[in-house]
Amino acid sequence: MVAIAYTVAFEGVEGRLVEVQASVAPGLPAFAIVGLPDKAVSEAKERVKAAFNALSIALPSKRITVNLSPADLPKEGSHFDLPIALAILAALEIVPAENLENVVSLGELALNGRLVQVVGALPAAMTSSEDDRALICPMACGPEAAWVGSVPVFAAANLRQVIDHLSDRAPLSRASPGQACTRPTQADLRDVKGQERAKRALEIAAAGRHHLLMIGPPGAGKSMLASRLAGLMPPLTPAEALETSMIHSLAGLLKDGGIPRNAPYRDPHHTASMAALVGGGRGAKPGEISLAHNGVLFLDELPEFSRQVLETLRQPIETGEVVVARANAHIRYPCRFLLVAAANPCRCGYLADAARACARVPTCGADYLGKVSGPMMDRFDLRIEVPAVSFGELDQPATGETTAEVARRVSGARMRQSERFSNLAQDRKIRSNADAPPAMLEEIAAPDDEGRKLIHRAAEKLGLTARGYHRVLRTARSIADLEASPKVHSKHLAEAISYRLPFIPGI
Repeated sequence: MVAIAYTVAFEGVEGRLVEVQASVAPGLPAFAIVGLPDKAVSEAKERVKAAFNALSIALPSKRITVNLSPADLPKEGSHFDLPIALAILAALEIVPAENLENVVSLGELALNGRLVQVVGALPAAMTSSEDDRALICPMACGPEAAWVGSVPVFAAANLRQVIDHLSDRAPLSRASPGQACTRPTQADLRDVKGQERAKRALEIAAAGRHHLLMIGPPGAGKSMLASRLAGLMPPLTPAEALETSMIHSLAGLLKDGGIPRNAPYRDPHHTASMAALVGGGRGAKPGEISLAHNGVLFLDELPEFSRQVLETLRQPIETGEVVVARANAHIRYPCRFLLVAAANPCRCGYLADAARACARVPTCGADYLGKVSGPMMDRFDLRIEVPAVSFGELDQPATGETTAEVARRVSGARMRQSERFSNLAQDRKIRSNADAPPAMLEEIAAPDDEGRKLIHRAAEKLGLTARGYHRVLRTARSIADLEASPKVHSKHLAEAISYRLPFIPGI
């Protein structure tokens, strides 16, 4: 007899339905799994045997063959244990085969039959919903999968409960979604003394999702400023939270089934490999740029990153997605993030301080920042100098605005953008000014006559590229949104242009 159970294989954040076909036929005793299984899937047969023994289920002395269809799709992960076990149980007529037709299952089996938590429950629930099937998963995965309210999710603690549920002896109750997690802001913007221009740049960056580069000596507060940017970002919308959580689910970062509502903040070390940053490696897993989707990606010591790694960021910054190409698959991950980078002006860091700078000034600054290519530098909407803070400023009490005060203005600017793009844009991916295509800028960011003359002079004098010109318009639109101005005026353009000045501090 051949019985069929259903599960999913993951291609990026998308789940693909997989038929688990089990055949129990006469012949020499054997247990084979075919259909491009990886090592974890091939080892499932030993875990399934042990779990059956724990439940006093004896496998017959026959040839058992499990086929994972489509057979040309690579199968990876331990979540295939439960569907393999259910398909065999249906082939042995222990579980009614017809009860598996409208069920997708996933879960790892412990040797005693307990169901162990696996990654990807949320994307699996999305796939189940699209196919109009129920989902059976481990108890620990239930709150996560239940966020997809359009699909019945049944969470079981062990294989015995799943058998009783499918046999209608003891039906499982539907799982409830976990709590929406809102992380309290620990780092406050008021803690940063001085650096008023840098704080203003943070506000503009958060308002329109504009990429920001900070250059300054060691100890000026660049990392301190960057760590406070996530607190300025507005809470994720339900759609954004679901998008982000699906990626985090595949990476195993969701805790207790909770869906985070805060913008993610990722800060990989400068020794990170290309696979760690953009995705890839074993199983083509999502990288840091995808884990920062709808949030902030902070690259400290930007010139210390491998040039090859930095150059791979150029296309994802523009398109908002990355394709991890492999010989047998092309995996697509979303990665619409706000890039914040920090760098010293030179290797020693004291280019502008004549008393502490090295003997190679100013050549050392050009050589050091020259590690970042011109096209990559052109993708930063805001480029600011962060000077050293004097001891006099450090002795003064903190008097600046708090994170909550600035975040309210940012939230108001984002709401104006949301209303604008909901009326103008057919593409739902356009959510902020940074996403606006050049053709739309003529409608939403058209400057007045004075502003047009100003930006034309700036474009000629500063040698702005077409990309740089459009980024200035987007930034000016965000500055206008912070002031609730329906039009972009010359003062907004002047401030936006001031953040695009090409420079090496101290020269």
